Amino acid sequence: MLTLLSPAKRLDETPRASSTDPAFPDDTAALLDVLRTKTTDDLGALMRLSPKLAALNAERYRDWDAAQPLPAIRVFAGDTYTGLDAATLDADALRWAEGRLRILSGLYGLLRPTDAIRPYRLEMGTRLATARGRDLYAFWGERIARAVERDAEAAGTGTVLNCASVEYARAALPHLRLPVVTPVFLEERPDGPKVVAFAAKRARGAMARFVMEERLEDPSDLRGFAAGGYAWRPEGSTADAPVFLRRAAVAA
Repeated sequence: MLTLLSPAKRLDETPRASSTDPAFPDDTAALLDVLRTKTTDDLGALMRLSPKLAALNAERYRDWDAAQPLPAIRVFAGDTYTGLDAATLDADALRWAEGRLRILSGLYGLLRPTDAIRPYRLEMGTRLATARGRDLYAFWGERIARAVERDAEAAGTGTVLNCASVEYARAALPHLRLPVVTPVFLEERPDGPKVVAFAAKRARGAMARFVMEERLEDPSDLRGFAAGGYAWRPEGSTADAPVFLRRAAVAA
């Protein structure tokens, strides 16, 4: 399986070595050219940022070439990456991840774990108009999906495990010509099982870790996922949308 993750808004900019180049340098450069035409206020309005964050990102785009590139898998530090906990993956799992784990990105398109990236903020859902259309979905078109397919073929797999958010999955899944499995993570609640956003994000990262550590190929093996107290729930599960439930006592 080739696993897809979303990036994160929260970043860890601790200096670390990176070793590979992202797949779409020209596309990233084209987006940077557009972003550099925006004022701080423009960026704030475009991405709904506070004045402080808008100023930070305007500075990032202005001083782009001076920033130190960092490995993608260690830059992102949100809930999903808390679940992934890449810092504690062993060398074999990291080697597996290099061929089987991809991070979707509004600015970079698609990233391998060791791809060298600079700190940025550009959500996939941003309505950044370019010569290709009114938003980033139009900008990337089918490029990301074709790259996912190439990477899956290179890895010798024909299935995509979608652990990305809806916002990011939309940039790839509608154009994919491969089977996709999207796990659903629920929490037991008095009024019935519910998706709890931050818990589901962590679970998606933990699921990606589970796949990398166990070198999983068969989607049916995902049923063994038990991190954080989750367990496969046959009720409501389908082959392409397995359901995992965490009981209230564990969630508390």
